[in-house]
Amino acid sequence: MNYVVHHWSFDPMVVVLVLTVIAHEVGLRRMASHSTVANRRRRRRRSYRFYAGLALLAVVIVSPLDYWAARYFFVHMIEHIIIAFFVPMLIVAGAPWIPSLFVLPVDARRRVGRFLFLRQSTAWLRAVGRFARNPWLALILMNVVMFAWHVPSLFDLGERNQFVHVWLMHGSFVVAGTLFWLQIYPSAPMRPAKGAVWKIGAILITNGLMTMLAIAMSILTTVSWYAVYAHVPGVTLSPFADQQIGAAILWICGDFWALPTLAIVIRRAIETEGSMGSVIDRLTGRASTLDLTISTPTPTSHVDGA
Repeated sequence: MNYVVHHWSFDPMVVVLVLTVIAHEVGLRRMASHSTVANRRRRRRRSYRFYAGLALLAVVIVSPLDYWAARYFFVHMIEHIIIAFFVPMLIVAGAPWIPSLFVLPVDARRRVGRFLFLRQSTAWLRAVGRFARNPWLALILMNVVMFAWHVPSLFDLGERNQFVHVWLMHGSFVVAGTLFWLQIYPSAPMRPAKGAVWKIGAILITNGLMTMLAIAMSILTTVSWYAVYAHVPGVTLSPFADQQIGAAILWICGDFWALPTLAIVIRRAIETEGSMGSVIDRLTGRASTLDLTISTPTPTSHVDGA
């Protein structure tokens, strides 16, 4: 029980989360005055998912989980999986984008809209937005961020420097994870740019790379990578054993987000394609070959004098 009761702390990111909830509620209230009952209920259901993501992030960073993550690598891996995968998943499912726009009064909202979407001088901002929504960027960024923060020098820096730990490490996990999940699930008004085949590939690639990282930290090495866990007072678990447990958590818990997501994507693909066989044809590339064969007319032979 002491592990749950003691070692709660305050993290400055909590202030940001509270202000975000307040702003979102203001946006929902302004939208409600011009919406049907059905739309208000739909947005409220989405807000619960969004708030669940923010609450999960708050619990991770202020609860004893963060305290023990500084002493045990395997606890830190649990923290990373939650922040990089499950928090962004709930944020995307909550679709907070339109209510966030309605935080501003109508006149200010129109001025901001004209500034961002109509002025020639802000064309570069629109280009940055399109680049940020590129599915390949999301896939690459998600995996680069995960790998980069597990490089020993960067990981140790994040543990020794609170600013780096909170704002750069955790912040990059949330941003990269959100961009990744935006390519997997619809998040009104945004929809994924790629189809089911790309989504399945992105999930498998990401989960596979996380497995490779886990193998590298456990099977392909015989020493602890991280100096910050070498001499922690009161910890009797050896740093290498701690690292192996953390690698096992990364390996196994990766399936906790990947397998359910794969099941949802495949089910939606079957609804779109009509059958599992058609989905498999798309995955293996046979569908394009079959389509080409069907669409190409068979040449007819002509006999002179017939």
